Amino acid sequence: MLERTATRVCPLCEATCGLSITLSDEVVTRVKGNRDDVFSKGYLCPKGASLGRFDSDPDRLTAPLVRRPDGGFDEVGWAEAFAAVERGLRGVTERYGKDAVALYMGNPVIHTLALPLYMLVLRERLGTRNVYSSTTLDTMPKSVACGWMYGDPLAFPLPDIDRTDHLLVLGANPMESNGSLWTVADMPGRLKALRARGGRLVVVDPRRTRTADLADEHVPIRPGTDALLLLGIAHTLFEEGLAKDPGPGFAGFDELAVQVKGFAAEDVADACGIPAGTVRTLARELAAAPTAAVYGRLGTCTTEFGTLTSWLVDVVNIITGNFDRPGGVLFGEAPHATRRPAEPFRTGRWHSRVRALPETNGELPTATLADEIETPGEGQVRALLCIAGNLVLASPQGERLDRALPGLDFMVCVDPYLNETTRHASVILPPPSALESPHYDVVLAGRSVRRNARFSPPVRALAPGRPSEAEILARLVLIASGKSAAGDPDSVDEALTDLTLRAAAGRPGAPLRGREPAALKRELTGDNALERRLDLMLRLGPAGDLFGKRPGGLNLALLKETPNGIDLGPLRPRREEVVMTASGLVELCPPAITGDLPRLDARMRELDAGGFVLISRRQLKSVNSWSHNIATLSGGTNRCSLEISTEDAGRLGVTAGDLVRVRGRAGEVVVPAEPTDRLRAGVLSLPYGWGHGRRGSRLAHAATQPGVSMNALTDSSVVDPLSGTAVFNGVPVHVERTEAETER
Repeated sequence: MLERTATRVCPLCEATCGLSITLSDEVVTRVKGNRDDVFSKGYLCPKGASLGRFDSDPDRLTAPLVRRPDGGFDEVGWAEAFAAVERGLRGVTERYGKDAVALYMGNPVIHTLALPLYMLVLRERLGTRNVYSSTTLDTMPKSVACGWMYGDPLAFPLPDIDRTDHLLVLGANPMESNGSLWTVADMPGRLKALRARGGRLVVVDPRRTRTADLADEHVPIRPGTDALLLLGIAHTLFEEGLAKDPGPGFAGFDELAVQVKGFAAEDVADACGIPAGTVRTLARELAAAPTAAVYGRLGTCTTEFGTLTSWLVDVVNIITGNFDRPGGVLFGEAPHATRRPAEPFRTGRWHSRVRALPETNGELPTATLADEIETPGEGQVRALLCIAGNLVLASPQGERLDRALPGLDFMVCVDPYLNETTRHASVILPPPSALESPHYDVVLAGRSVRRNARFSPPVRALAPGRPSEAEILARLVLIASGKSAAGDPDSVDEALTDLTLRAAAGRPGAPLRGREPAALKRELTGDNALERRLDLMLRLGPAGDLFGKRPGGLNLALLKETPNGIDLGPLRPRREEVVMTASGLVELCPPAITGDLPRLDARMRELDAGGFVLISRRQLKSVNSWSHNIATLSGGTNRCSLEISTEDAGRLGVTAGDLVRVRGRAGEVVVPAEPTDRLRAGVLSLPYGWGHGRRGSRLAHAATQPGVSMNALTDSSVVDPLSGTAVFNGVPVHVERTEAETER
């Protein structure tokens, strides 16, 4: 038996922990945390420990599938599969035009090397306005707020957790999520270190989460009212003379004082379900702390006022003097070159055909994709290219989308499973295992709480004839470009590399101005065209070697020589190099955002304390819907149940394990109840990503514990109007005890 150990960065969540992987005869036998990793230093969560199970899952597809006329699938060769994709997509575009093809990109896009490097060019070559992604199911409110405030929708300020004295967390459970839009390895250790050095942790959440258990204080808020709480905090800061004018480089401080005037702590208290005195104390503690940071995530984004809330998180950080400073919040900084917007942020460059929802950051809201598929007429979506996404379980009113997908003329999925969504595909192109792919965090490195660079070569070689993930995507780019799928996939990377080098050598004032692009290209290293492209990005980045002009700087060869990664130090203040608004200033009161305050004010006055509202729930062993087919990540707390407060359960006569029927505007589910004292009265909680065991899918273990889909209850007609983001938290529902399950 041949045994060896390899290192790799975990691709399963945003923590990006370093792994030590033991293989016997090329089969993974053990996964541990890599103690020598410069970022995670040996930390590992249950998901990472199960990476070998993902790799060896017998339900994982290893060859393409093409649908037969009778509705079943045939396993085919790769050339045949790509030819089918070429015929299918080209047939739709030639008959109906480019906008008849929709592109959807799921959450895994940010967790690989290849996917983010091809998505932009794939979008451009498809030429369709029907682009959708998990962003409008998750993070788009943050992007819109940052876009209007800083000019760049990807300029996310990150809490400097290692140096802060006070952390206020809203709508997030980082002890289980490991961080979101905030790459933090060993979140539990860092939060415990915050408290050990005398810092304070406060968690605002309708549910007492594992993060709240660790906190100094838990504030149980009414779901969907975080914007009101933050307005009450901002009002207190101004009213009590605690707000700090950030001075030059910022616009709108005086206007902000006017905008928050109608939202005193006493005005918002009833709507939030938080006493006015608590609201004022939260404000005073933030102002008094030597350094402080406010962090809000999924529970604040996926509400009707997600963009307002995301804006207010940054507003409070700014007016407490904690913006762009150590111990407060700082902009992330990727060590490689990244593409910045060509012009300041704007939205609404086009609108969706059916509901006239505005484009944001080049995308339309995923909540309207079913409308575009079902509604006849010019511009109707007739084909879908779905990259690493399980739309049926991820989208609001997912059951409607489940019914709509079979009506498409053609559908191609890049996915390793025959799941709830891909079972509707015409062609499925399964990527290789993560262990067979190189890895570098193209996206997440720019969200890291500490600057670092780490590259992971493939742990195991690809099987003969098996295309890499990069080749699969490159061939899709060739098809989208009107070229043959049988063409040279390396030509895509070569063309992009040439374009980048010409720009770097031709831009006035650039460090490489005047250098010969062809000569620079010969200096690139890597085992293939994708790696050479990564080498170029590293060399041109803020920590790069600039082809020898910056001795000791990064390049791919250096990262390959240092498998445990290179630590580049803590984040640093850099507002002036990030902000790119039209004014050149941080805009504290963008009219596009403050214009939504009257809607919030009206909603505050009409909130009814009666009835139930539903929130989603993060689970430590779950990665959305990806992980439910892995036996080692099943059981225990990783189950699909409806949490209900013990107070509400007693009133309804519900005990643990009883089946309850939950009805929303879009549908209903029957699910076992789990009474708990960890939940605010009037609030129900379901985990996200369940609803397995559907006919035609091949997820054997997940089918034994199918659960129900939360998105059978959510309503795709309700979105945050500023970002188009679906509403998964604060969803009105009705609940009752029942004796029988509904049929699936």
